[in-house]
Amino acid sequence: MKKPNLDDLSVDELWQLHEELNRLLSVRLTAEKRALESRLAQLRRENEAAKAPLEPPSSRPKRPYPRVKPKYRNPNLPHETWSGRGKQPKWLAAALRTGRSIEDFLISNR
Repeated sequence: MKKPNLDDLSVDELWQLHEELNRLLSVRLTAEKRALESRLAQLRRENEAAKAPLEPPSSRPKRPYPRVKPKYRNPNLPHETWSGRGKQPKWLAAALRTGRSIEDFLISNR
């Protein structure tokens, strides 16, 4: 395709070229969007088909675990407690870094 010299074109000719480009872009983008949506739908169907047999049916519910009583208490803020399970709370980790012992935070009425 021969490249037009845009400097030699009049304003009307440039506008006509602009409108033609917009029309061509619209048609091509619409066609590409339809193709991509079709491919996406196909991938979803394949994913659902592959996923379905792998998932076992959830016939039994999860076991309820009993609530664990707190074992350690922050002396500065007594409402902050820790059961001793999971990650140490920030207040306890900071206190341990200052040299205090974890036994200093034990709740005595256990």
